[in-house]
Amino acid sequence: MITNYNDFIKELLAAGFSLAGGKDEGVFGLIEFSWNEEAPDSPIRWHTGDAETDPWEWRMRLLNERNDIAYAKFFFKKGGFITKEWYPYFLAARRGMLTFSEEYEEGKMSHFAKRIYETVSEYDCLPLHEIKQLGGFNREDKSKFDSALTELQMRMYLTICGSRQKTSHRGENYAWASTVLCITEKFWGAEVFEAASQINANEAIEKITAQVFKLNPKAIDKKIKKFIIG
Repeated sequence: MITNYNDFIKELLAAGFSLAGGKDEGVFGLIEFSWNEEAPDSPIRWHTGDAETDPWEWRMRLLNERNDIAYAKFFFKKGGFITKEWYPYFLAARRGMLTFSEEYEEGKMSHFAKRIYETVSEYDCLPLHEIKQLGGFNREDKSKFDSALTELQMRMYLTICGSRQKTSHRGENYAWASTVLCITEKFWGAEVFEAASQINANEAIEKITAQVFKLNPKAIDKKIKKFIIG
């Protein structure tokens, strides 16, 4: 039973990947919103702000404390976790060794995604509010901006690497902390991409599928495919 952050990390490293938002979507999630109903004595509570027992807090905590787990909108356009061990398989299944420019030229990535990607690429990592400022995005662009940002995470070109507090021109903190996005190559370094280059896409899909059924024998076939390739 998962009762705290350390339990969660241990189970996540063993599983290799998991949805993060409290639902398994017919595939796999370590912690569901219904956890407390099923285990009323568990200390796990969503949205309390407790870094030890609130799964919502674990997302940023692991990014701040570890370098072997990624968190971003990986699955069904929703948040999820992938460990360093399993990231090359998802990378091989979704991107292969294609670059952003190659996918954009083939019409697989949107113009808004290109603007965001080029903005972040110039700095390697940027908080969300600075991406909007430096990229020249305005309120009217919100829907397309949000969609493109998800697109870039799902295709594994950008990933979340933490959060940063907004500061005024006087150096004072204000509002909510802003999510920081970085180039995936910057987050992982060459090792993960070298490993992915040695994996065939079909091999990757087969390996992830086998792991999904190991974690959840009742997983839904058609959802597994979408879970893997995005």
